[in-house]
Formats: sequence, C-alpha cells, structure tokens
Amino acid sequence: MGPVTIAVDSYGPVTDNAQSVYELSLIEQVPNVVGEIKKDFNMSVNFERAKHLLEANDGAGNTFKATAKPVLIGTAVVGATTMIFSIIMALTSGLTENVDKLSLLHAPFFLGLITGGAMIYWFTGASTQAVTTGAYRAVEFIKANIKLEGVVKASVADSKKVVEICTKYAQKGMLNIFIAVFFGTLAFAFVEPFFFVGYLISIAIFGLYQAIFMANAGAAWDNAKKIVEVEMKQKGTPLHDATVIGDTVGDPFKDTSSVALNPVIKFTTLFGLLAVELAVTLTREQGSTISNALALAFFLVSFFFVYRSFYGMRIRSDKAE
Repeated sequence: MGPVTIAVDSYGPVTDNAQSVYELSLIEQVPNVVGEIKKDFNMSVNFERAKHLLEANDGAGNTFKATAKPVLIGTAVVGATTMIFSIIMALTSGLTENVDKLSLLHAPFFLGLITGGAMIYWFTGASTQAVTTGAYRAVEFIKANIKLEGVVKASVADSKKVVEICTKYAQKGMLNIFIAVFFGTLAFAFVEPFFFVGYLISIAIFGLYQAIFMANAGAAWDNAKKIVEVEMKQKGTPLHDATVIGDTVGDPFKDTSSVALNPVIKFTTLFGLLAVELAVTLTREQGSTISNALALAFFLVSFFFVYRSFYGMRIRSDKAE
C-alpha cells in the first residue's frame, strides 16, 4: 500500500507542475516555434489542444490526491490509537483500576472529548486564515508595484518579493499554530490525566473525519473550476469567476489544512504520552498545586498564540502588515 499511496499522491503535484511549467515557458510566444518543432521533431503542434489536455490531467491529479490523503491521515490515526491505548494502560495499571473514569459520566473525560474537537476546528481555521492572508498580501503587492498591462512577465526582484511575502505568512502561521498546539498539549496533560485521554481520542477522531472532508471538498472545488474550463469552455464568464472564488477556499482545504492534520495528530499523541507521564509523576511527588499552576501557565501561552493565529493574521485594509 505504501508505494501505491506515494505514487498516487505524487501524481497530482506532477500534473499541476506540468501545467505551470508550460505556462511559464511562454513557448507560444517564441517566434516561428511551430515551424522549428515541425522541422526538428516532425510534429504538428496544437497549443490549444496541449493546454486542454494539461488542464484535464490536472483535474485527474486532484482526484488522485483526494483518494491518497485519507490513507495518509488514516496511518496517523492508527499510530495515535496505539499511543492512546498505551496511555490508558499506564493510567489504569493494565485496566485494573480507574476504568470507571473512561466514561462520559466522568466530567473531565467528557470535557476532554469536547476540547479535542474544538482544537481540530481551530487548527483548520487558523491554517486557512494564514493562507488567505498571505495570498491577499501578495495580490496587494502585485497590484501596487507590478505593471500587469502589456507585460509578459514580472521582474526577478518583484517575483522574489512575492515569494518573500508568501514565505513570511507561511512561517507566521506555522509558528503561531505549532506553539499553540505544543503548549496546549502540555496544559491539557497537566489538567487531569483522563481529561487528556478524552482530548487525544477526540483529536484522532475529529482529525480523521475533518481531514477526509477537507481533502475531498478542496478537490471538488478545484475540479469544479476544471469542468468549467475544460468541458464547458466557459473561461472568463461569471460562472468561471465563481468557481475561481471557490477554488480559493478549496486550495487551503486540500493542500494545507487537511494534510497538516497528519503531523498534528502524530505530534499531539506522541508528545502527549511523555507529557502525561511527567504530569502524573509531578502530581504524585509534589502535589496537585504545582501541576495546576503549570497547566494554567501553559494554557495562557497557548491561548495567546491561538489569539494571534486569528487576530494577528487578519486582513486589515487600513494598513499593510
């Protein structure tokens, strides 16, 4: 399954990049290129047909990626299940004590289930926000500094600036999210062990279905645009404009949020195994006061970066960040 999944998941970027390479090559603007290709390779070139096939193949690549991502996220959940069960075995001494706390009737466990789901939805929203803001700032720079009318391509300096803007917001989003997840995991591990078990179970379950949903929804948005372009030949129409807007939602769905849930689930469960052992040991040796104080401190740090992930990444029209 591994090689097949890697091959299927790689097909999408290959087809996407093939279309981009064709567009960036500007081959259609090369003088007498049709005659040269006919002379050197004895081929009759049809650039419109080539673009049609590349766009159709890109649509197939989107479908391939959407089928591979659930397998990848599934492996993360399988690994998470192993880690969660090992934590349960440690906390219950091999299912011989405290088993009653693994119940919806145990309030901390139930609250952990709710908190884990909330964390997943925050994460997908924050990662989508980072992509949206970065794209907006890049477009803002292009409109203000790059002359689009009558120009074949932008200068190298302007292109580098656009890449710099996109990289900046990718790194800002990554930093906010990682620190929030890291300290959130520590905080919830120190709150109460069975609260943390519920949290991890919820992270795995909500993360699995949210990732599958976002991968499929994103591919559907992208392929809706491809259908309008390839099959309906409606480029430049209001219908095409609507599908392009939809694709601005679909791209962060399928290429950012869904795939990024994989390492989030793996990191949270693997690091959580160490964190909960540390919390239980500290509580047993030093008492619950220190554990509760650390939980509050870790939570405040996490909350600050959760706040930054939304309000620090907002699109402000009054000034550029």
